Amino acid sequence: MTQNLVTKPFMEVLSGNRQASPPMWMMRQAGRYLPEYRATRAQAGSFLDLCFNAELAAEVTLQPIRRFGFDAAIIFSDILVVPYALGRSVRFEVGEGPRLDPLNSPDLVGTLNSAIDLSKLEPVFEALRIVRRELKPETTLIGFCGSPFTVATYMVAGQGTSDQHPARLMAYQHPGAFAKIIDVLVESSIQYLLKQLDAGADVLQIFDTWAGILPPREFEKWCIEPTRRIVEGIRKVKPGTKIIGFPRGAGALLPAFIERTGVDAVSIDWTAEPKLVREQVQTKVAVQGNLDPLLLIAGGSALDEGVDEVLKNFSSGRHIFNLGHGITPDASIAHVEQMVKRVRDYKG
Repeated sequence: MTQNLVTKPFMEVLSGNRQASPPMWMMRQAGRYLPEYRATRAQAGSFLDLCFNAELAAEVTLQPIRRFGFDAAIIFSDILVVPYALGRSVRFEVGEGPRLDPLNSPDLVGTLNSAIDLSKLEPVFEALRIVRRELKPETTLIGFCGSPFTVATYMVAGQGTSDQHPARLMAYQHPGAFAKIIDVLVESSIQYLLKQLDAGADVLQIFDTWAGILPPREFEKWCIEPTRRIVEGIRKVKPGTKIIGFPRGAGALLPAFIERTGVDAVSIDWTAEPKLVREQVQTKVAVQGNLDPLLLIAGGSALDEGVDEVLKNFSSGRHIFNLGHGITPDASIAHVEQMVKRVRDYKG
C-alpha cells in the first residue's frame, strides 16, 4: 500500500521548492499580545518559570498555531537559557529585562564553566516533545538558540544596553577573553541544538539580534565565523539539517554571511534593501521576512500595502513570510488576522 506523504510547505521552501503562497509564521508569535498567553504567563509566575515548565511552555507555543494556523511553531524559550545552563545567574526583572552576573573582565571570564549542563534544559526538550505530538504533520517545529555574539553581549554587560558597548569594548581590549566566551557558547549551542533536534525540532534558527552593530571585520570574526562553526558542528552529527540564520541589521554583509556560514535561509529585518536581497541572497538561499512589526499596530491600508510590498519584493523566489523582528506586545490580533488573510489569499 502506498502511504500519503504529508507535505510541510515551510520545509519545502528550505529544500529549494518555491511555494505559490508563501508559508508564514511570526517571530515572538507566542507573546503578550495574546490574552491566552497572558493568562498562562500569570499561571506560571515568572518568565523563567514559564520557560522551564514544559507543559505550559508547550501550551503557549501552540496558542498562535490554534488561533492563526501558521505553518510553523517555534518552541517557547529564551536565548539566555544557555548561560543559565552554563551555571550563570539569570533572572528577568519586570519592566527591566534580563539580569546576569556580568563577565566584564578577563578574570571573571575565567570563572565561566566550559561545559553546558543540558540536564538544566530538559524542560525545553520535553516541551518540544509535547508540541511535536500535538502539531499537525504539515506544521513545522522550529528549535532555536541565540548566536554566540548576541548571547555574549548580555553575559558581558549583565544586561541589555542600547548598543552593547561593554561586549564590543571587551572584544577590542581583551580579544582572548572574549573569544573564550564565544568558544564556550559555540560548543554549548551545538549540543543544545542537537538535543532540540532529537526532541522533535524540524529546523533550527540562530538569532543574532545584535549583529548589525559590528563593523565588517568584527562581523566576520564574531558573527559569521561562530555561526559557521555551529552549522558545521550540527551537520557533522546530523547531515542535512536545515538551519536559518538571522543576523539582524547585517545589510550589505548579508551575501558574505550566507556564503560563509552555510545556512539554508536567512531572515531579514525591515530595513534590508530588496534589490540586494533578491539578487545576491535569494538566488542562493531562501529568504524569510520582512514586514515591519509596527504595521501590526497601524493596521488599515498601511498594513495591506506593507504586506503587498513584501510579497512583491520576494514572492518570485523562495520566501517564508514573517516579520522583520518580533511582534510587539501592543500589536492587534485583528491586524494579525488581516495580515494572515492577505498572505493566504496571495497566489504568486
